[in-house]
Formats: sequence, structure tokens, C-alpha cells
Amino acid sequence: MSWAQKSGRRAAGRCILSSVVVATVLVTASAASLPAQAGDIPTFQVDPSWPKQLPNNWIIGQIGGITVDWQGHIWVIQRPRSLSEAEKAATLTPPRAKCCVPAPPVLEFDVDGNLLRSWGGPGEGYEWVGREHGIEVDDRGFVWIGGNADNDSAILKFTLDGKYLGQIGKIAPRTDSNDTTQLGKPAEIAIDKGANELYVADGYGNRRVIVFDATTLAYKRHWGAYGNKPNDDKQPPYDPAAPVQQQFGNPVHCIKIAGDGLVYVCDRSQNRVQVFRKDGTFVKEWFYEKNSRGDGAVFDLALWPDPKQTYLLNADGTNNEIRVIRRDDGSVVGTFGHSGRNAGQFALLHAMAVDKLGNVYTGEVEGKRIQKFKLTSDALK
Repeated sequence: MSWAQKSGRRAAGRCILSSVVVATVLVTASAASLPAQAGDIPTFQVDPSWPKQLPNNWIIGQIGGITVDWQGHIWVIQRPRSLSEAEKAATLTPPRAKCCVPAPPVLEFDVDGNLLRSWGGPGEGYEWVGREHGIEVDDRGFVWIGGNADNDSAILKFTLDGKYLGQIGKIAPRTDSNDTTQLGKPAEIAIDKGANELYVADGYGNRRVIVFDATTLAYKRHWGAYGNKPNDDKQPPYDPAAPVQQQFGNPVHCIKIAGDGLVYVCDRSQNRVQVFRKDGTFVKEWFYEKNSRGDGAVFDLALWPDPKQTYLLNADGTNNEIRVIRRDDGSVVGTFGHSGRNAGQFALLHAMAVDKLGNVYTGEVEGKRIQKFKLTSDALK
């Protein structure tokens, strides 16, 4: 029985966890594309008309997260406080220019780029995050928001219209990677609808995946890399020639749950995707662009919306590209994107989401923009 299984049973005896331990499988994926039918592989073209001009003279800052809800609407969390004085010149006293004014942190768009809803920031009865990071919308109509400033040790819960409903943790200094009452600069959230559980990639401060009941917000279980008990021991800088770390690095940057029950986690700075069962049992890992240093190559993942979820898309903010990965073996079958500021290029690609039509939506930090890429192949037919 894995450490995560034992921990989950102690913390939430009502949870039924598998006792089967899967042998560790290490799969290192090269950048070379493997043979595949061209029409089956997702390919894309940027839609420069998306989104439409924002109202109220608004402008967006760094993109902290992006997701697609059950209606096919695109939700973005952005960082108004990241805008320079020149970018928000209309708010200065006296105004320096006609444009612009910071948009609210949370923005909801339709597939055509129309703004449907906007809200966020400090409010009565709760403390807003210090730096916006991560957004998830479940099909019950709840919006979950995280942050990665020093004191962002919480996940906040809202209605679709921005009414505060509750939170996990609190806005306060983090403690450690085994504290079940506090988070540590959480990066991303995923919802397991069937089990009514909320999974958190936790995060920029902690080195773990942690799971909560999505209704009561009670702690269920947590685990680190390879299903190990996480710790906060100092790690050396990433070295592609060194033995792989047995703990996650910082940040644990994304989490996605496939329909077959596999859980995919971005260990960003160590250029790897680790795959688990829902009970924390380690299954396998894949490395991408292992020589990438600094911010790393594995920023975000998105599951392809065909019935088998045949592919994963991997957003790489260091190399500013999106790779198409075959989900069964981790092989790369295509890439698109390039560093730059033109339409279809990326300036620190940070977050990504895919809708049911195969449209890809991206958010950048340095570029301070969101983009849409339309599917141009028959990958959903």
C-alpha cells in the first residue's frame, strides 16, 4: 500500500482506495514525432479576431489561468496589478492617456470572443488573493480560484456571478507540505465530478497534490512525487544530467483528471509529467525538453475532447510551444507555436484550455494576452 493510500485512509476513512500498487514505469519521450495518420493529429490555426475588444476601456494584465466550463464558455483569471503605469495610463492623476483601465480579474467569454461576465477582487467577508493563479469552473456553477503570492495559502469558492461562498485554507503564510489545513501557493484545480472531489496542484510553495471534498471542503488525502510523502527539504537546481528528484520541485503547476481515472501532474521545473491513479498510486512519468532550465518545459496540460481522450496538449512556457502528446505512451506527434509577439506566437505561454470543438485557448504572462487557435484537422471526426 502506498503512502498516499495510507494517509488517505487515516484522514478520510469513508474513501475507498485501491490496494493494487502499479509498478513504476519510466517513459522518456523525445521530441521526434512518431508515425501517425496526419488527419487524426490535431493541428491548429490562430484566430486573430478572438477575443473581441473589451468594454469600458479595459485592458488585461498577466494571465494567471484559463479554463473552459460545461457550457463551452472560456474563463480567464488575469492580474490587474501586473499592468504598468503606461498600460493603465487612463487611471493616473492626471490621466496620462486615453487608454486604459485595468479589467476585473475574472472574465468569462463565449466561443466568439464576446465578454459575458466580469468580476473579482477584494469583497465583503473574504480576502482576495495576492496574485491571481488558477481558475476552475465546475458544472454545478461554482468558480474556484487560487493565487501564488507569498500569503496565498487558500482556494476561494464563488458563484458564477462572483458571490463568495467559502474557502479552503486562509490568506496567511504557508506552513509545510503535509499541513492538511493550509495550502501553499496553489497553482491549479481539477474537479472529479463522479467522486465529488477537488484536486489541487499545490503548488509554488508546497510539493504535493492534495484532494478535498468538493462540497464540504474536508481534507481527503495528499501525496508527493512517485506517491511519496512530500517534504520541503532543499533541492539543488535542476540538472538534466543528475539523478531525477524523488520529490516534486516548485512549482507543482498543473493537474488534470482523465475519464479513465488517470491523474496528470505538471512538475514544471523538472520538465516532467507524472501520472497517478486517484488514490496517489504512481503509474509512470514522461520527460520533455530535458535540457530546458529555469522555468521548465511543462506548464500546463489539456485533454483532447474525443471519447478516448487520445491526446494531451502540453503548454511549454520556456520554449513557447504547444506539443501534441499521444496519451497512451507519451510520444510527441506534433507541435505548434514559437516565441514572439505576433498572432499565433507566445511570450511566456502560461496556461491553456481546450473546448469540446477542439479549439485551444492560451494565456501568456509576458505577452499579457489570450489567444484562440481553431482546429484545422479531422482529429475529432
